[in-house]
Amino acid sequence: MSGCALIVLSPVLIIVAILVRVKLGSPVIFCQERPGKDEKIFKMYKFRSMTDERDENGNLLPDEVRLTKFGRLLRSTSLDELPELWNIFKGDMSIVGTRPPLISETNLYELHHYARLAIKPGITGLWQVSGRSDITDFEEVVRLDKEYIENWNIGLDIKILFKTVLVVLRKDGSV
Repeated sequence: MSGCALIVLSPVLIIVAILVRVKLGSPVIFCQERPGKDEKIFKMYKFRSMTDERDENGNLLPDEVRLTKFGRLLRSTSLDELPELWNIFKGDMSIVGTRPPLISETNLYELHHYARLAIKPGITGLWQVSGRSDITDFEEVVRLDKEYIENWNIGLDIKILFKTVLVVLRKDGSV
């Protein structure tokens, strides 16, 4: 399914890649190591949404300074997520699942948080359709992820996929 999506969406991917290159520079693809199922580290791909602006000492400026209007548009429309279709194609991710955390976040995990890593991470999931970035309480994110894992079925995935389309179109909880 992800291979077909990559082919069908290739014109969109190419246009977004060109726009990212022109507006934000190179590299076009942001790559970051993330823990996946059973804590296996993989490289997650996204379109870059921030500049590499640095201060006089060479340190990156804060995210809120480097996130441009174009970058916010990419995030609010979830176009920055399209390269994750490659992660799905490779088998690192699923369409629906839990979001892959940062490695630095897992260093702070308590034992019950690791349940989030029991399945392949997804581009979308119950947390994303339940509030996205409006949910700031990590324990609520973990609760939603556990709820998804414990109640998983194909019907739930289909429901989440339909809700994802609505959330993206309405730009609910977007950055």
